[in-house]
Amino acid sequence: MERFRALFQHFQSSSESVTNGLCLLLAALTIKIYSSFDFNCPCLARYNTLYGLGLLLTPPLALFLCGLLVNRQSVVMVEEWHRPVGQRRKDAGIVRYMCSSVLQRALAAPLVWILLALLDGKCFVCAFSNSVDPEKFLDLANMTPSQVQLFLAKVPCKEDELVRDSPARKAVSRYLRCLSQALGWSLTLLLILAAFLARCLRPCFDQTVFLQRRYWSNYVDLEQKLFDETCCEHARDFAHRCVLHFFASMRGELRAWGLRRDLAPESWVPPEPPEDPEDPDSGRRKAHLRAICSREQVDGLLSSWYCSKPPLDLTASPGLWGSGLSRRAPLVAPGTTLSQHTDV
Repeated sequence: MERFRALFQHFQSSSESVTNGLCLLLAALTIKIYSSFDFNCPCLARYNTLYGLGLLLTPPLALFLCGLLVNRQSVVMVEEWHRPVGQRRKDAGIVRYMCSSVLQRALAAPLVWILLALLDGKCFVCAFSNSVDPEKFLDLANMTPSQVQLFLAKVPCKEDELVRDSPARKAVSRYLRCLSQALGWSLTLLLILAAFLARCLRPCFDQTVFLQRRYWSNYVDLEQKLFDETCCEHARDFAHRCVLHFFASMRGELRAWGLRRDLAPESWVPPEPPEDPEDPDSGRRKAHLRAICSREQVDGLLSSWYCSKPPLDLTASPGLWGSGLSRRAPLVAPGTTLSQHTDV
């Protein structure tokens, strides 16, 4: 149980591990889908190629798009490429690294489908049965060209009356299936060889640029995730303070109407939520969050984050980081009591 909990926490904390797990799950689902798929070639000269190639290439395209959808880094990559420069310069190398990582994971399931289809051979036989050279098969020599085309179109349908128990049909089907399996195993060997060379030859070159791009690509992903979490934390605290402030203002209105005479005349300050004893920095972090206490300030902060992200230099003056926000609305000091409704 402890091992399972540790493994779950590892997948939960690592975006890359989650993405790899989703890609492996998609690849396994691809195998299940192909094994349960009912293949039926139309056995018509005009539609065999269209059906065979469509079944060979269309599902991989859909799986590729699904691989892009389940990979969070694909969205982060596009956002990083199209974001305004602001105070942080763009690095095309980081975007290329993220693009390469996204494509490698998204291509896993499509390649599995293509390899399964080629090794099985049904799609290949259906797609190219009309493209076989009749001169390679002696049993087709006595047929007219129209009869040959009709016969070749019926090759994928072994139960058809025209080609049932025909040695020529078995020969053509065996020939195309052998070609399909040869292509499948060649592609498999090529992919394994490419992965082997990439893994073995990479340590032979300078790893400085690779480590830098890997670090900053992970940083971009984690930064956006932490920003979203901080926004959710601020939204929850902001909503909590707005509700408390509403009830505080209603006390004053009830007292003005004479409906509650037992209320104290002094203003009521909403209580602050308790701090987390396990996080010593929670109080300071929440103080920064509570400084943003109006809709204009929140909109200005979000606009400043998108248009002018802070520079990657913690030694820089904090005033440079919040310059975009300071031009929009003044910040209110932590602990300041609001005398009016907060604009949500």
